Amino acid sequence: MSIFNKVTKSFQWGNHTVTLETGEIARQAGGAVLVDIEGTVVLATVVGSKTAKPGQDFFP
Repeated sequence: MSIFNKVTKSFQWGNHTVTLETGEIARQAGGAVLVDIEGTVVLATVVGSKTAKPGQDFFP
């Protein structure tokens, strides 16, 4: 039994198998997905604030 809510989905894209995984890695981020296409792996993460800073209409 794992304490993580790990979700893994796989699908075919042309001749390649794509695997998407979330819930176990980079848990401090607001969202994180590990994408694996036959050994090439990319980690995409997103972090955001729940409140805006007064007077700031953009972020760098």
